[in-house]
Amino acid sequence: MLSVQDLVVEFITEGYAVRPLDGLSFDAEPGELIVLLGPSGSGKTTLLSCLGGIMTPTSGSIRLGDTAVTELNRAALDRYRSTDVGFVFQAFNLIPSLSAVENVAVPLMLGGMTRKAAFARARELMTTVGLQDRVDHKPGRLSGGQQQRVALARGLAHDPQLLLADEPTANLDYIQAEQVIRLLRELRSRGRIIVVSTHDDRLVPVADRIVQMTPDHDAGDEGAVQVQYVAGESVFEQGDRSTFVYVIDDGEVDVVRVLADGSEEHIRVMGAGQYFGELGPTLGFPRSASVRARTDITLTAYSIVEFRELVQ
Repeated sequence: MLSVQDLVVEFITEGYAVRPLDGLSFDAEPGELIVLLGPSGSGKTTLLSCLGGIMTPTSGSIRLGDTAVTELNRAALDRYRSTDVGFVFQAFNLIPSLSAVENVAVPLMLGGMTRKAAFARARELMTTVGLQDRVDHKPGRLSGGQQQRVALARGLAHDPQLLLADEPTANLDYIQAEQVIRLLRELRSRGRIIVVSTHDDRLVPVADRIVQMTPDHDAGDEGAVQVQYVAGESVFEQGDRSTFVYVIDDGEVDVVRVLADGSEEHIRVMGAGQYFGELGPTLGFPRSASVRARTDITLTAYSIVEFRELVQ
């Protein structure tokens, strides 16, 4: 079983703190296909890096079976990555000068397997992914979908408990994507957990579990609402969940960004007729800055659907 509890990853970027993951929790059972669904920047690749032992989270825990991944030292993480986890990259990362079967066999030999055993295992995996007739082809002679299947075979080389795939259908047409999706579904057998990051809705129907990397926001069926704030009061704070877009009817607001050391950077003053807060609900991101009333203000709060209708 895979268990992720209260996972937080915080980066310091240009002096302010960014949390692509902020208290994320989910569990996955053996034999499940987990889809991490969200737009670019929502923390999908960051989460895969933590699951794979490549990145250490700021806080929280990851456990795979009896292994407390977030408590492993460097040597133990090296063993974990080489035995328990397989990686499939969006850009395939195949070596152009090697044949398909060599791309799968070489990592096994580097891990200590004999050449004969490594190539036997690689040919077995090439059959598993349906490319037994392409074993001697170099990547340049393979389609994008075929290259992705070679990458899947390489990720399965050590028969890992956990297979991590970063946007595996991103660069594929619908025919190639269908082949890869069908293969991912078949690879869930034998109790293997597969975690796939994507913004591609085509993967949703085959998933056993969906992890939404950005929270759903209220569509705002009640219609536009006028709200008022007194000078100094907060409209929203950096990192808050994004729901509404605000149009300033009267007064002024300050837009500020909170830095990692707790100080604040003043970005701009906005006044009547201007709007703010549109990107968060549009992209599914948390608020990237704080907005506070500079004077007593009157605002109209729109859902993102209503705001689109307004500007159109």
